[in-house]
Amino acid sequence: MRRRTVTAGNLEELLQVTEPAQASEQTAAPPAAAPPRREDHGLRTEFEFELPRGYVDEAGTVHRHGSMRLATARDELRPQIDLRVKENPAYLSVVLLSQVITRIGSISDVHAGIVERMYATDVAFLQDFYRRVNSEGHTRAAVTCPHCEGGFEVDLSGGRLGES
Repeated sequence: MRRRTVTAGNLEELLQVTEPAQASEQTAAPPAAAPPRREDHGLRTEFEFELPRGYVDEAGTVHRHGSMRLATARDELRPQIDLRVKENPAYLSVVLLSQVITRIGSISDVHAGIVERMYATDVAFLQDFYRRVNSEGHTRAAVTCPHCEGGFEVDLSGGRLGES
């Protein structure tokens, strides 16, 4: 068996070569009049969130509301070949978050540079949000009241911190 070294430059080429044959057959077929209708199986793939502090863009606008999609295996593998991650493993979360965040406020082109310029509290919030969404499948967290010690659930995806 021959090993192949993969670099960031040839990842797309490798993925195209290794795609299943049916994907290339579909591209050769003429386009249908209407796209096939997808059935809704109740799987939620995108989750809304509100950042604790918010991302401040170059114009000084604060963006708090955003959305994150579920991660794919490709999303988790791609950062492993990123040179920035190889040089600094702590950069992995920046690259990973930039791939799964679909929108922050009016910004729909979220890239690593945007995540780099976020406040540390917002990045920590997004890392926890990512973990909850991708490993637990929801955005709820069990919490305990420090005064009465009563337990209840809080939805981390919406509302300001501390509000019920």
